Amino acid sequence: MNTSAAIYLDNAATTRLDPEVLEAMLPLMTENFGNPSSIHSHGRKVRTAIEKARKTVASLLNTSPAEIFFTSGGTEADNTAIRSSIDTYRLTHAITSPLEHHAVLHTLEHLHKVGTIKLDLVRIDEKGRIDLTHLDELLKTNQKTGGGRSLVSLMHGNNEIANLLNLQQVGDLCREYNAIFHSDTVQTMGHFRHDLQNLPVDFIVGAGHKFHGPKGVGFLYANAERVKIEPFIYGGAQERNMRGGTENVYGIVGLAKALEIAYREMDAHREHITSLKRRMIDQLTEKMPDVRFNGNSGDIDNSLYTVLNVSLPASELSDMLLFNLDIAGISASGGSACSSGSEIGSHVLGALPGQNPERGYVRFSFGKYNTTAEIDFAVETLVGLYQKELI
Repeated sequence: MNTSAAIYLDNAATTRLDPEVLEAMLPLMTENFGNPSSIHSHGRKVRTAIEKARKTVASLLNTSPAEIFFTSGGTEADNTAIRSSIDTYRLTHAITSPLEHHAVLHTLEHLHKVGTIKLDLVRIDEKGRIDLTHLDELLKTNQKTGGGRSLVSLMHGNNEIANLLNLQQVGDLCREYNAIFHSDTVQTMGHFRHDLQNLPVDFIVGAGHKFHGPKGVGFLYANAERVKIEPFIYGGAQERNMRGGTENVYGIVGLAKALEIAYREMDAHREHITSLKRRMIDQLTEKMPDVRFNGNSGDIDNSLYTVLNVSLPASELSDMLLFNLDIAGISASGGSACSSGSEIGSHVLGALPGQNPERGYVRFSFGKYNTTAEIDFAVETLVGLYQKELI
């Protein structure tokens, strides 16, 4: 293949904008520029575009438009669900895992530090799988000791090690103890179907740029039958008084179009992307001694199909692995999507029992625009780097 062209294998960090999405957004950047809060015709036209987008998202998720609130992205949506639930219901207990995205983990750790809540971390095994028996114990103990209602925040698909959580099972457990259940679904939104009429969750979230939509826009689903929260951001009556500030109109329209495309083409994209992941697993297993796959990412049938976290033999190359891949024209990540340029080690891998810090690791994440030729080149490059190191 033409190695002068950059190969993008960091789709868990962000995705390329779909041309169809850009086409839908452009009119809202040019001729339809009114403020959606204005009552004149320019404003009404834009307000209509926002509500049409809301209905699209709600329809795809099988819920009511009144339960969808647009935000600046997944981080704000997570913070809104967590902070507003705790404030509104005066919650004093929360449960999460050490593997959560920092939008969740840092928020809950801060609230614990300042004394707002008591925070419990559910146990995980060496693969990063959640111990549901321990979750049950934590919920039961809090109830027995008079701790009040609990907030449980556990992500659906891990952005680093590709583990999937059984939302139905966890949701049923939370309902048993009347706990509020929030799940960060940023990595699975647009890649898995979420039927919110039949899924026992109170909050889920999405970020447009994770499924070929624009950056800087996301949404929060709030189950209207079970939770009535106060706003996280004040300053206006936008988003049904739930999120002050003039809406990111073209972002919202782009997000809805991107999610529509994702649902329309989901089966074909899943088949294509899964084949790329399987190809990389097979080739690396064949060509590299002692290669491993962190978490459940190497289990095709039981992991987030867009992510593969590769654990490589201990080597002096490990510290410069991403740099060397970048020089070869391959964009990948060594940790969390939101800090892929940071030298700080992955908190997710650091939390897994039995991890060898001397081993190198790289996260490859795949999208609909990737090709088999790109996978072959990435494997060839990675194998070549380690062969040189071992000579």
